[in-house]
Amino acid sequence: MTPQEFGLLFVSVLAGTIGQLFLKLGAVKLAEKLGQVSASNFVSHVTNIITTPALLIGLTCYGMGAITYILLLTRVKLSVAAPAVAMGYVVSFLIGYFVFKEAIPFSRAVGLGLIVSGVILVVWKN
Repeated sequence: MTPQEFGLLFVSVLAGTIGQLFLKLGAVKLAEKLGQVSASNFVSHVTNIITTPALLIGLTCYGMGAITYILLLTRVKLSVAAPAVAMGYVVSFLIGYFVFKEAIPFSRAVGLGLIVSGVILVVWKN
């Protein structure tokens, strides 16, 4: 990957993972306000999504990540770009652990290591 392509990849992954962070923060606020979603409160949940700032920020970040990813796809093969974007799993893993204090079982850490190894093998140039 060229530096420009790597920059597009980095921005796409970063925007997507920041989007995930804000979507989770907004979802927690939504659940505190309305409880878990069910058939009886589905409409109020959907209505409240558009009025929850964290969810709007998260959706905006996701949109920016998608636009950047499209720009990346104009320059890089899908067989390289899609696995490389999987590096967002690493950032999401770290956000879950450090921000949301989620427990990380050993098997999940091993799985993440396998994902990282796979991405390295896919994007490695011969």
